[in-house]
Amino acid sequence: MHVRGNKEMTQITKNETTDPAGFVILADHVPGIIQEIRYHSTYNFIGERIDGYEDPVALLTVEAARALHSAAAELFVMGYRLKVFDAYRPACAVKHFVLWGIEDTDIRMKPYFYPNLEKQELFAKGYIAKQSSHSRGSTIDLTLFDMKCGRELDMGSPFDLFDERSHPDSRDITDEQFENRMTLQNVMKRNGFCPIDCEWWHFTLENEPYPDTYYEFPVSLSYLKK
Repeated sequence: MHVRGNKEMTQITKNETTDPAGFVILADHVPGIIQEIRYHSTYNFIGERIDGYEDPVALLTVEAARALHSAAAELFVMGYRLKVFDAYRPACAVKHFVLWGIEDTDIRMKPYFYPNLEKQELFAKGYIAKQSSHSRGSTIDLTLFDMKCGRELDMGSPFDLFDERSHPDSRDITDEQFENRMTLQNVMKRNGFCPIDCEWWHFTLENEPYPDTYYEFPVSLSYLKK
């Protein structure tokens, strides 16, 4: 069941804006980046395309895109490409998450994304936020793609597996999987991004340009190019 928000939940709040100035198409700034925008698809923890994702593309602030370009260049020398699962996330998408958590009884994706938790725990444990840093435009979810092997590096858990095994410092994984996580984390940190403690794939630009603004325009090429 798709839950639509009521007026209170969907109206733009005072710290939200629909102005896309300052945002760019990530692929224009990071040549060769791989994109698998999960919330444009049905393969995500809800099981349907998420509100606000009109195109399967990654958008970011100019500053975050420039920093990611530097990270990608460093990783390319090491034999890796970046693969992005999510970048800018409209505030309406976050509201979709919240309403699903509160009102929707659908748990069809539980075996794949939160097998050891009840959906209400996803908020309490910090896996889903009621206001997301993604909506500020300088946060990105990504992994490493090994050019030699032609596949993603094994990180010990897949993207959006809400479980302690996805914590960056989890040792409930092999040494090789842990080293792969640290390779990604160390390069991202050297290029100005900060990790979080519960998701190995999640990074926010330390000096993000809009730390107090949450954006409410769609993930849309046509909207960005207006």
